[in-house]
Amino acid sequence: MKIDRFRVRPGDRAVLEKHRPDDTAHFGKGAALERLQKHIERLRARQELLYAQDRYALLLVFQGIDAAGKDSAIKRVMSGFSPQATDVHAFKAPSSEELDHDYLWRVQRVLPARGRIGIFNRSHYEEVLAVRVHPHLLVAERSSARRVTDHVWQERFEDINAFERHLFRNGTIIRKFFLYVSRAEQRRRLLDRLDDPTKNWKFSAADVMERAKWKAYMSAYTEALAATSRETIPWYVIPADHKWFAHVLIAEIILKTLQDLDLAFPKLTSRQRRELRQARRRLTHEG
Repeated sequence: MKIDRFRVRPGDRAVLEKHRPDDTAHFGKGAALERLQKHIERLRARQELLYAQDRYALLLVFQGIDAAGKDSAIKRVMSGFSPQATDVHAFKAPSSEELDHDYLWRVQRVLPARGRIGIFNRSHYEEVLAVRVHPHLLVAERSSARRVTDHVWQERFEDINAFERHLFRNGTIIRKFFLYVSRAEQRRRLLDRLDDPTKNWKFSAADVMERAKWKAYMSAYTEALAATSRETIPWYVIPADHKWFAHVLIAEIILKTLQDLDLAFPKLTSRQRRELRQARRRLTHEG
């Protein structure tokens, strides 16, 4: 699969016009699921190398409008990852403690350590998406009026780019996924939550209210993706009307990312090899 065509080029403000939420790249569901299972097995092996080498961290950021499929993508694609080396964080409305700090604080404190994979279900990008669509939230953040200028969104893009560039320079590899679902498919999924008793708990009246701001959200996403996608820290637009395709595409991007790293099991020192030989002799004689 040519994953580069789903990659957002820096400054491309026409990015969403170039993609269809129902795109499947000519895959059938059966072939995609078979490919996904193979990718999950390969991801498990690459994660073991990442953990053993302890040189890089991998941060995966998932964004998308309500019912875009973030939860199911994380659950399915990461099903082979070891919980020992994986951290998942879902970011909802900021707590009072979080509001007492700058808006990047709550993500900084849960960044993955070297050797680990961090998964953000929503992220610091809510500050240029939800907050932009609902500007009254800036007041809730207790920002000084002098700091909230007409250029606040551009300034936040600059902050985020600098923040992510710092992480990249210090060994954190970042991949960002925008799950692009159509308005019609979102409606179908929201109705499904209403019709299926086992999914009623997922429904929130706020989802319908947010749906009314569809154009504002798409505009915010367009500008955010264009302003914060970089060659080393890219965004990918993931067609999400068909979850099975979204899952295989995400898995392929993550796998390619890990394959491009110089991952290997740590080489043992002469002292460590000597200790292994001694341990083998002891265990052999014990038997």
